[in-house]
Amino acid sequence: MTNKANKIITLSLTALIGLSFITSNAQATDARTANQNNISATYKALNLFGDIFEQTRSNYVEPVEDKKLIEYALNGMLSSLDPHSGYMNEEEAKSMSVQNRGEFGGLGIEVTMENGVVKVVSPIDDTPAAHAGVQSGDLIVEIDGKQVMGMTLSEAVDKMRGKVGEPILITVIREGEKKPLKIKIIRAIIKIQSVKSRVENGNIGYIRITAFNAQTYVGLKKAFKDIRKKADDKKIIGYVLDLRNNPGGLLEQAIAVSDAFLEKGEIVSTRGRNPEDLRRDKATPGDLSGGLPIVALINGGSASASEIVAGALQDHKRGIIMGTQSFGKGSVQTLFNIPGGGMVRLTTARYFTPSGNSIQAKGITPDIIVEAAKVVKEERMFSQVHEADLKGALSNPNKKDKTAKGKKNGKKDTPKTDKEKARANDYQLIRALGLIQGISLYSQTDLYKVAKANNKSKGKK
Repeated sequence: MTNKANKIITLSLTALIGLSFITSNAQATDARTANQNNISATYKALNLFGDIFEQTRSNYVEPVEDKKLIEYALNGMLSSLDPHSGYMNEEEAKSMSVQNRGEFGGLGIEVTMENGVVKVVSPIDDTPAAHAGVQSGDLIVEIDGKQVMGMTLSEAVDKMRGKVGEPILITVIREGEKKPLKIKIIRAIIKIQSVKSRVENGNIGYIRITAFNAQTYVGLKKAFKDIRKKADDKKIIGYVLDLRNNPGGLLEQAIAVSDAFLEKGEIVSTRGRNPEDLRRDKATPGDLSGGLPIVALINGGSASASEIVAGALQDHKRGIIMGTQSFGKGSVQTLFNIPGGGMVRLTTARYFTPSGNSIQAKGITPDIIVEAAKVVKEERMFSQVHEADLKGALSNPNKKDKTAKGKKNGKKDTPKTDKEKARANDYQLIRALGLIQGISLYSQTDLYKVAKANNKSKGKK
């Protein structure tokens, strides 16, 4: 019985193996047939393209260069995949390279395509667009009187480019405005100083990053040095990292900036089409801020690389994210050089924050949501009135230097510049500065010291 049973089992296995061979052969045949059908369909589609190309070049109302028609076709293929993929001819490729280096010609806005019109992701600081009042979220519907609807993003960008010094008139639709706004802008060479810094309230470092180009990390290191020169290093109690209206830029620069505030751990992971395309970038030891409190400001104009930085700081609990929801561009574009000097900009991966979250079409949600409301006149009026300003108020017996109201050391206050006035009305920045002051004060209390000691003792156990 045992031998007979074994034979049956063996035969059964042989039959199954034989069946699997037959199935495998059949699958291979089916795969070859399917592949041949796909190739045949592709050739048919290419023939269709050739027919349409010939019809267009022969019958369109105006003659169009063959080169232009092919460029339009390439852009149509790539831009149909997603808003960030596209074809760039030699001239456009050179412009992109210059932009990534930090200097280019144009208006100074980062744009994308939405519902057939051009949407402003963010205006770049100190550029013609920013000075003209273009805002994040503006929808550009006309360029020099011509409708944007029907244009590709590349065509619209080409229309906005031009000779330095030449004016351009754009019509925008803005949320909250009843009528479209017409904005005149003078084209200029855009030189981006991607990092700016100053000292706020005498003891808080303020660092603004406007874009992530090849000079950003170098600029960040310089910003820390400049802040420490302007204020005694021991007096700095924290930093505000301003990423508002930052449209993004180079991935490696976003990683370097994140690393500047982190000692260890993952910064970002990028995941492509295939499992082997997974890439993880991790922080290295060394915190340029010295471990001081960080408040990062973001808004709807914060996109791509700036969202990588905000996401890394948030997930590692290294900083407090304040402001409004970010733009939500969670994809990575790779530039491929092609014969003839042009480039293909192709979406090749999605990026994820250290906790594994994708911000694509979602954005970074701030830890503390603060709208960009300006301080109203009444608030400013009451905040400027103090006890000492009241008629008949008692004097302070400890105050030795009795200076007149509105004077400091015998000198009148100098009028505020436009930038100083704008800073005074920046409600989000005011909240960020106040938060750092509060964190600093709390860290000096006995309650904080006791809690810290208790946590250390628990860790040892």
